Amino acid sequence: MDEQELILGLGPTLVGNRTFIIQLLLVLGIVVIVAWLFLKRGAKQLAVRRLLIIAFAVFAVLTVLFPGMLSRVANFVGVGRGADLLLYATVLVLLGFLALQEARTKAAEKRTTYLARRLALDEAIPPAEYRAAALGRQDG
Repeated sequence: MDEQELILGLGPTLVGNRTFIIQLLLVLGIVVIVAWLFLKRGAKQLAVRRLLIIAFAVFAVLTVLFPGMLSRVANFVGVGRGADLLLYATVLVLLGFLALQEARTKAAEKRTTYLARRLALDEAIPPAEYRAAALGRQDG
């Protein structure tokens, strides 16, 4: 089986039409979101998140004001209807939200573990005092 047969075997949606554009964009979006999970975050991440929120709000307003534009964009990237494009975008936003929540949960768990360990060390009886108390009970 040569390369061309393999490509044609993948199906018509990957070969020679505009559907490839949206497939590529969606896959890249998913890869970026997953990669984002593994990066260290800080002030830069907060700024990016705010920019994404603004971009999503602008997109939402434009979609409401000009619904025909969404259909034209959908047709341009190879999606049949604007509603389908909106669904795909919603899936990406949901995955991004889940990735963000996972990162926040992991950070909170690390902070809780650190605080629990610190509290346990701070409230622990000094070894000499514990030894004296334990030996005093055995003698008595």
